Amino acid sequence: MTASADNKALSGANPRDELVDHLPALRAFALSLTRDGASADDLVQDTIVKAWTNIEKFQPGTNLRAWLFTILRNTFYSARRKTRREVSDSDGIHAARQATRPEHDGRLAMNDFKAALLQLPDEQREALILVGGSGFSYEEAAAMTGVAVGTVKSRANRGRRRLAELLHMAEGEELDMTDASTLAVMAVNHPVSR
Repeated sequence: MTASADNKALSGANPRDELVDHLPALRAFALSLTRDGASADDLVQDTIVKAWTNIEKFQPGTNLRAWLFTILRNTFYSARRKTRREVSDSDGIHAARQATRPEHDGRLAMNDFKAALLQLPDEQREALILVGGSGFSYEEAAAMTGVAVGTVKSRANRGRRRLAELLHMAEGEELDMTDASTLAVMAVNHPVSR
């Protein structure tokens, strides 16, 4: 510390007035840590902001430069620890996988599903509701409707294909809903009976 800085510290001057005097030394220290000019400048700026907002914690008569260097060093290592925990995702791929759809998407899909289901012939709709939505086996549904098991399977399969067409679903695409009964109507394999 210079003699004039010593005199200011001893005279009880406001330490905020001295911050500018330490900028060159802070930048040199920041450069030694970051090895990048822009990052060093950001680090010095963060250090000055922290020092300014916490100046009441500085004890007059002590070494202001050492206090600033401590803030700079702690800021650097805190940021470094934080970046180790972060996942680099410049393309946004990871973030896209973490995103959740808004709740209204499910309601819109359900409304589309109901409208499409109502467009099916009665026999296909009945087969899908019994076998998929209600969880009855093909045999149980056949007994209830008075038709052969093969007829129930055929009606259910035709109904599923037609629903997929009406909902503009691609081959193998799954219906994005959480309602188990609705999903069961669209399931290609017979769900487990109750």
